[in-house]
Order: sequence, then structure tokens, then C-alpha cells
Amino acid sequence: MAGAPVHFLILSRNAMLYSTSRIVLAARARGHEVTVADPLDFNLAVSRGRPDMFLGDHPIPRADLVIPRIGASITNYGLAVVRQFDLMGVPVLNTAVAIARSRDKLRAFQLLTKKDLDVPKTVCARSPDSVDQALSFIGGAPAIIKLQQGTQGIGTMIAETREAATSLLETLWAMGQDIILQEYISESKGKDYRAIVVGGRVIAAMRRQAKKGEFRSNLHRGGLGVRVDLPKSYVAAAVTAVKVMGLEIGGVDMLEGKDGPKILEINSSPGLEGIERTSGVDVAGAIIQHAEKFVLRRKQRKKARRSATFGGKDPNILAEQRARRVKA
Repeated sequence: MAGAPVHFLILSRNAMLYSTSRIVLAARARGHEVTVADPLDFNLAVSRGRPDMFLGDHPIPRADLVIPRIGASITNYGLAVVRQFDLMGVPVLNTAVAIARSRDKLRAFQLLTKKDLDVPKTVCARSPDSVDQALSFIGGAPAIIKLQQGTQGIGTMIAETREAATSLLETLWAMGQDIILQEYISESKGKDYRAIVVGGRVIAAMRRQAKKGEFRSNLHRGGLGVRVDLPKSYVAAAVTAVKVMGLEIGGVDMLEGKDGPKILEINSSPGLEGIERTSGVDVAGAIIQHAEKFVLRRKQRKKARRSATFGGKDPNILAEQRARRVKA
């Protein structure tokens, strides 16, 4: 264990979920204290210069670091809770801004392409009149249609023809959904790569293959995962993608394009069950070890700032000296 025991607060809807329980066990195995709390149980209080928060009728638990596990179904309120901790000076591993960037697919692609990372050709359209132009830009049908906030393959559909794409888009628009239209990467042949990045390093990776008759390779959709050593170009793309989002921890899904990796999605709360069982890597342990270093670095920076404020001298020593002078 690095340094003194740390008080971790994990934000999760369910303490019994595989990923949450694994992080809890990894933290306790290294001598730390852990509390799991449902983000929806927090009450936020805002007043001038004094943000506050309560867990039901009680004050929030002590926390040296908050580890968010914010699911797509509670994105807005979950982000508000994470943001409130940040405002109160409690450090968070993955900030609300970084989580929001990765959760919004279009925003994520905008940031990735600005850094010259390759992504599938993507169009965000809002009018039925633009369907033909959008399809032409991405190379025609078949095309992938996605909800902007979808995850684990939910909200991802394939349109085999122009007519099917138009029908799907019109239905989703009528439901008030924000959607994106994306090129179908035929050379990927139903497989993709998932890399887990922690603290700027890829610590585990797997190749996922979609089951027969399914184009989505997500393990939740019945895909098969196989451990893999990623080529250097895929490792670099995954690390850079997570850095661009501003995440400390992230899962990166990549397709195998003709010219190398294409970033498909970045997940700020990647599931651990599939990747741990497939790769044999203790991902939860790696997260906790990085969290320890994160807390230590923050304490060191805080100490350095205080020292600089007091002319390079320890403020505690200065206080003791002042007390002795008063007594004299």
C-alpha cells in the first residue's frame, strides 16, 4: 500500500454489481476504508459561496477521494453529484466535465478529430431532408444509427438500406431522440477491441467478436471476448483518446480499419467483469493503486502550495514559533 490508509467513496447505484464490489474488495485488501453510496440518494444544497450535500438525512461520508461509477441512466443527476463534490474541494477520479465529454458521442468525436485521431465517418442530422446527403457522406447503406447517450450496444442499430435508415431516423426524431449516423466498417467483420486505460497506461485489452447474426460485439449482447496484446498504434490511440477526454480511467472501444484503429466509443465507467475474466488482469487493483497515487500527488501539491505561501517554511512550524513568542 502506498502511504496512509485512504477513505474512498464509490458512487454506484448497486454495491453488489461486479465492478463495484471488485473495486471495494481491491481497496480493502490494501488497507483502505470504503463507502458505497447511490448518487440518487444525495441531496444537493447550493447557497452563496457554500455548496453542500447530504446523504439522505445525514452528512456525507468522509472521503479522501470519490470514485464515480455513473451509469447512462442517471447521467444528468450523477454528474451534478460529482460536480458538487468537486465544488466542495473533495477530489474525484474522473471529473464531471470529463465524464460528460465521453458520454456525448458527438462531442467526443469532435474532440478526438481535433487531435487527429481516426473515427468512423459520422453525421449528426436533424431533418429528414438531410438523409440522402448524410448517407452519401458516410458511404451509403448499410449504415449505423446510434443514440447519442447509448451504452453497451443499447441504442445502436444497423440500417441495411436507404429506406430503412430514413424510417429509423424519422421514428427516432419523432420520439425526440438525438441520434448520429455512422459509416459501417465492413472490414472489422463484427469484431472490435476494448482497452482499459488507467493513469495513462493500457493495463488490459481484449478482442470482442459478435455472435452470428449480430453486428454488435458487446459482451452484454452475446459477443465473445479473447485476450489480446494490442499493436502499438492501438495502444497509442487508446491512451490519447482517454487523455483528450480528461479521464483518469476509461474504456476505449476501437474498430480495425484499413488504415489502423478507429475510435468507436470511450466509457468513463467501463465494466470490469468481461475484461478481468478475459484478460486475467486485476483491473480493480490497478484502479486502486492509481487512486492511491492520485491522492498522494494531490496532497503533495497542496503541501507545496502552502509552503510557497509561507515563504517555503512549514506553516505548522511557523504557528508553533508564533505561539512560543506570544508566551514569552
